[in-house]
Amino acid sequence: MDLGESMEGKTITDVWPLFGLRVTTPRLTLAYPTDEMIVGLVEVADRGIHPEGENPFSSNWSALPEDERAVSIAQYRWSCRGTHRPDDWHLPFAIVIDGEVAGSQDLFGKNFAATRIAGSGSFLGEKHQGKGYGTEARRAVLYLLFEGLGAEIAQTDAWASNERSIRVTERLGYVPNGRSIRLHSDGDGRPEVHYRLDRAVWEKTRPDDIEIDGLEPCLPLLGL
Repeated sequence: MDLGESMEGKTITDVWPLFGLRVTTPRLTLAYPTDEMIVGLVEVADRGIHPEGENPFSSNWSALPEDERAVSIAQYRWSCRGTHRPDDWHLPFAIVIDGEVAGSQDLFGKNFAATRIAGSGSFLGEKHQGKGYGTEARRAVLYLLFEGLGAEIAQTDAWASNERSIRVTERLGYVPNGRSIRLHSDGDGRPEVHYRLDRAVWEKTRPDDIEIDGLEPCLPLLGL
C-alpha cells in the first residue's frame, strides 16, 4: 500500500477538497497550492517580486534573507490550512502560467456566509509583471468570488504609494472606500487606501472566458 493512501484508497483531495479547486482563464490557472507549488512560490520570491529597497506588503517577508523567506512562505501557507474555519478562511491560490508557478492570488473571508464580503491580495514574480497577468489573476478570483461563492462585495487595500496595484484595482471597477494609516514593516505609519467592488458593478463586465472546477465539495469548508 502506498504510504500516502488509506485502506479505502482516499487521496488528499478527498480529505481536503480545496486541493482540487481550480479557476482557469485563457492564460493562467489559480490553484490551491500543494507543497510542490509552495516550493514554486519560494522560487518566485528568490527570482524577485519587486525592486530592492521597495516593499509593497504590510510585513517584511519579501526582504528576509533567502532561507528565512523560504520558511516564512511555507509556514504562512501551511497556517492557512491549519487555521482554516468555515467562518474564517484564507485561500492562498498559486498563479500558474504555462505550467510554472508565477505568484500568489489570495482570497479571504470572515463570516462570509452572513456578510458575503471577502478581500484579496496578491504578488507576482517580476518575470511575469507588465504583461497583464496580475489583472487576469484578479479577474479570475473575482469570478470565483461573485459567480462561484455568491459574494455581494469584494474589498482590497494598497499602500497609497503603490500605483501599480491601484491601477489594476481601478481598472477592474473598484471604487475608493476610505483611507487609513497602517503600520509599515519599517515601523512608520503610512497611508493605506481601501477599495470595494459591488456585485452590480461586476455584473456589467462579467467575463465569459473563465471556468471553475472542483468547487462543490469545497463549499462546506467555506461555510456555504
